[in-house]
Amino acid sequence: MAQKGDQLDQETLSCSICLEVLKDPVTIPCGHSYCMKCINNFWDEGEEKLPSCPQCRRTFTQKPELVKSTMLAALVEQMKKTGLQAAPADHCYAGPEDVAWDFRSGRKLKAIIIIICVVCLAYYWQKHLQPHHDAAPLKKHQLVDPSKNLQDNICPRHGEVMNMFCRTDQKSICYLCSVEEHKGHDIVSVVAERTERQREMEVRRQQIQQEIQDREKDVKLLQQEVEAVNQSADKTVEDSEEIFTEVISLLQKRSSDVKQQIRSQQETEVRRVRELEEKLQQEITELKRRDAEMKQLSDTEDHNQFLHNYPSLSPLSESTHSSSISIRPLRYFQDVTAAVSEVRGQLQDILRDTWTNISLTITDVDVLLPQPEPKSRAGFLKYSCEITLDPNTVNTELLLSEENRKVTFMNQRQSYSDHPDRFTEYSQVLSRESLTGRHYWEVEKKTCVVDVTVSYKHISRSGRESVFGYNDKSWSLHCDSDRYGFLYNNIRTSISGPLSSRIGVYLDHRAGVLSFYSVSETMTLLHRVQTSFTQPLYAGVWVEYRHGASAEFCKLR
Repeated sequence: MAQKGDQLDQETLSCSICLEVLKDPVTIPCGHSYCMKCINNFWDEGEEKLPSCPQCRRTFTQKPELVKSTMLAALVEQMKKTGLQAAPADHCYAGPEDVAWDFRSGRKLKAIIIIICVVCLAYYWQKHLQPHHDAAPLKKHQLVDPSKNLQDNICPRHGEVMNMFCRTDQKSICYLCSVEEHKGHDIVSVVAERTERQREMEVRRQQIQQEIQDREKDVKLLQQEVEAVNQSADKTVEDSEEIFTEVISLLQKRSSDVKQQIRSQQETEVRRVRELEEKLQQEITELKRRDAEMKQLSDTEDHNQFLHNYPSLSPLSESTHSSSISIRPLRYFQDVTAAVSEVRGQLQDILRDTWTNISLTITDVDVLLPQPEPKSRAGFLKYSCEITLDPNTVNTELLLSEENRKVTFMNQRQSYSDHPDRFTEYSQVLSRESLTGRHYWEVEKKTCVVDVTVSYKHISRSGRESVFGYNDKSWSLHCDSDRYGFLYNNIRTSISGPLSSRIGVYLDHRAGVLSFYSVSETMTLLHRVQTSFTQPLYAGVWVEYRHGASAEFCKLR
C-alpha cells in the first residue's frame, strides 16, 4: 500500500512536461502545476498564438504571471526527505509503441495525456477515461489519438465543437454556424458525412485495388513478353547467322569453282599454245637449216655443180600458217569477269530489295498496341522528324535551297548530274530519309499549288505513271489556292477544310495510318488514309510550273 501511495504522490508531484519531480513549481490560472522552466519553455517554443495549458488546453489572453507555489515546493521538499525517487527510466521515456510528447529538446518522453475527447474538448489520462466507457451519454463521445490537434475540431468563430458538415460549402461547422451563415444549406452530421465519404472511399479503394491487380497482371504479361522477345531475337539471330553463313559458304564454293575452272582452262590453253610454239620452233630450226644449205649452194661458183646439186634440195613441208593465230592480250578471260560482275549486280539488286523487306519486317515487330493518333499539335511534335530532299531525285527545273529542305521552280534548268533516280518530266522530288515507324512533318507552300506526298522509292521517274498520286505507289494531297483534293492510283477525292499555307503530315507506318492536317492556330484533319504499307515511304512534293513557286519542309525542333 505504501508503495502505491508513494507512486500516487510521485505522479501528483510530477511535471506533466518533463515527467520529473516538480522543480520551482508554479500553478497557472486553470489549476495545473508545472516546473517554472518547463512551462516557460513550452509557451516560448510553442506554435500557438495564445498561451494555453498543456493538459486542459485552456487558453489565456496573455501569458500568466508565474509565481512559485510555496506549498507545492514545501511538499516536494518534504517528500524528498522521506525518500521519494525519480520515476524509473522505463516509466518516463517513450517506447516504440508509446505516444511521444516532446515539449523540449532531447529524448522524447512518454505522454501522460494520451486520449482526447473531441466532444468534451479535453485531454484525459487513460485511468480517467472510465466514465466514457461506463456512462451511456459519454459512450457516444469520440475519442481520438493525442497526436491530433484539439483546436482543429473547434469552430474558430464560435468556439463550439464542429460536429456538423455543410455539403453546400464542403466544410465542417458548429451548430451556431448552421443557423447563421449556413442557414438553408444542405447540412448533415459529421458522422453521417464521414459514413457517406467512407463508403465512397471504400468503393474507390476497391477500384484502385482492382486496377492494381490488373496492372500487376499487365506487368507479368510484359515481363513474359520481354522474355519471349529476347528468346525470339536470340533464336532469329542464331538462325540468321546460320543462313548467312550458308550463303557465304555457297558464294565461297562458287568462287572456288570459278577459280578452279579458270585455272583448268588456263592450263589447257597454255599447253595448247606451248605445243604450237614447240612445233613452230621445230619448223624454224628446219627452215634455218635449209636456208643455210641453199645459201651454201647459192655461193657455189661452178655452174655445172650448182645445177647438179639443185635437184637434191628437199621440198618445203607444209608449215603452220601464222595468220591463223589470233593474239588477244588480256582479253582471254574478260568475258568471265563480265559474267561474274553481272552475277554481283544481280546479287546486289536482290540483297537491296530483300534487305528492304527484311528491315521492314524487323521494324514491324512491336509487342505493344499501336499508339493512338495525337490530339494536339504538341502531341504530334513528339514524333517530328527533319526531312531533307534528295538531290539525286529532284527535277532539273527545281532549285534546292535551305539545306536541301526547300525547292523552288525556276525558268531555267539547273546543273544537276545525271542520275537514274531523277524525275525527268515533272517538277517533283523525294526525301533522302526513308520513313518507317511514327513520324510527323510540316510543309509550307508560298502562294502556289503544291502536292504534298508520301511515296515508295521505286516509283517511276518518267512518264505519266511517275506523277505523284497517279499510281498505286504514292499518296498525294493536292493543295490548290481555294480547295483540296486527295489522289491515289489516279483517283481524285474532293476534300473540304480550312485553307492554310502549312500542311502537317502524320505517318504511323506499322498501323497503316497516313493523315493530312491543315495547320494554323489549330490543327484540322483534312484526310486520313487507312491501308497497309509494304515498303518504307519517302516524303515528297510537287510544285506548279510557275517561276518562284516553292515548298519548304519546316524545321520543327
